[in-house]
Amino acid sequence: MAKKRIAVIGAGISGLGAIKCCLEEDLEPTCFERNDDIGGLWKFQRNTSEKMPSIYKSVTINTSKEMMCFSDFPIPDHFPNYMHNSKVMDYFKMYAKHFDLLSYIRFKTEVRSVRKHPDFSFSGQWDVIVESDGKQETLVFDGILVCSGHHTDPYLPLQSFPGIEKFKGYYFHSREYKSPEEFSEKRIIVVGIGNSGVDIAVELSHVAKQVFLSTRRGSWILHRVWDNGYPMDSLLFTRFNTFLKKIITTASTNNHLEKILNSRFNHALYGLQPQHRFLSQHPTVSDDLPNHIISGKVQVKPNVTEFTETDAIFDDGTVEENIDVVIFATGYSFSFPFLDDLVKVSNNEVSLYKLMFPPDLEKPTLAIIGLIQPLGIVLPIAELQSRWAVRVFKGLSNLPSMKTMMADIAQRKRDMEKRYVKTPRHTIQVDHIEYMDEIAALVGVKPNLLLLFLSDPKLAMEVFFGPCTPYQYRLQGPGKWDGARRAILTQRERIIKPLKTRVTSEDCQSSSQHFSRKLVPLGLAFLAAALTYFRYIHQHKQK
Repeated sequence: MAKKRIAVIGAGISGLGAIKCCLEEDLEPTCFERNDDIGGLWKFQRNTSEKMPSIYKSVTINTSKEMMCFSDFPIPDHFPNYMHNSKVMDYFKMYAKHFDLLSYIRFKTEVRSVRKHPDFSFSGQWDVIVESDGKQETLVFDGILVCSGHHTDPYLPLQSFPGIEKFKGYYFHSREYKSPEEFSEKRIIVVGIGNSGVDIAVELSHVAKQVFLSTRRGSWILHRVWDNGYPMDSLLFTRFNTFLKKIITTASTNNHLEKILNSRFNHALYGLQPQHRFLSQHPTVSDDLPNHIISGKVQVKPNVTEFTETDAIFDDGTVEENIDVVIFATGYSFSFPFLDDLVKVSNNEVSLYKLMFPPDLEKPTLAIIGLIQPLGIVLPIAELQSRWAVRVFKGLSNLPSMKTMMADIAQRKRDMEKRYVKTPRHTIQVDHIEYMDEIAALVGVKPNLLLLFLSDPKLAMEVFFGPCTPYQYRLQGPGKWDGARRAILTQRERIIKPLKTRVTSEDCQSSSQHFSRKLVPLGLAFLAAALTYFRYIHQHKQK
């Protein structure tokens, strides 16, 4: 029997994992990539064509390496915990080479159209029109994995800024920003307090005459460097913390996290205090912003109500004169024009089961991969999505009825509206561990903590209290990796390794044991916590 042919659209972080997942399930992938290289968003290019993802030269990832890697391919231990985009690309190339993924990619080839094959209701096949060197061809595939990302269509709401058409300075979307050299001695306003806006404001403040950071709502600011200097996500994203969040109120969780963040610097004092609670909006990650505010290099301002030819007038009535440049870091919209209305998007809202499958297809042979906005990076989540999708394509995993899927979509939307500030930014939000476990359960790879505790207590301790790294989803079930246990038990060593570039007298005491020392009192409570946890799960299922 011939292998099913799968079209993978895009060779970025989602596409690379998708190719690998197809090969794991003995499918035949063909990946179409518009660019001349892998990497998608993380491939830095000074001149980027329209509809192509784009980053600035200095971009450093906000998620640490142990949390963002592919689940069966750890990032080298000497790589920094937070990698510059060039290091991220180095890792992708290692991954692609190790699993021989490049041979399945057709570069400089754009997907123009994806349409149902005439006998789709019977075969589930697709007609895919691709274009390369000005020539088009039509190919037939048994399944489609859309891995095109959601950072390609800049959202530039100029109608919200009266007078901008009269402004004589230079204004543009942050997508076009590449490096700070040309902005020396300029007076600059950066509109938007997301990660890109803050990074750009901080970077420009080194060369600009003055940088103003304009924010409508403010934001909670997380730091890459967390307690005792360890990566923030390696300490926050643990199963133990997720368990605690389930048994205490949302208000208590918000109070606790906001107290931690305000102890580092008072958000109200720095003009950043938002009206919303911590869990109600995607936070911003920056270690540098408070330092640049306190030194005056960046001044936080409220929303701009009007521009004149040379000035900006803000909500509080203040005016900043002689503005040279305005950079709109106002996010992105997403769309899938090549899908011919198969997936309809309205104001960044889309109806997809588990944020992946269109619920109204006669055959579940098309999935959107990576269309999520987690606090962490998309990569490990997208990889898990692909692992599930290819099993659905093969008939090894079944989707529920259309009615059930629509109800799930509606419930997810209600939960989103209840929790988050209503903006186009908060339509595809997911909680990192909760969503990973949700998909992992459907694949059959969610770690069984009780069984793990009984059979391998040392590993169970690390899985429950330690960082929830992607390796956890290779311990059991389809795609099990023999190296997963070792990868988990040595993950702390890889965190510490790149920091030890100078030997100190305390190194003899094994700084890698810091985590272990913290686990001793936690370990004493493990039995009680585990029993409480499984009792909670049992009661929840009975309901």
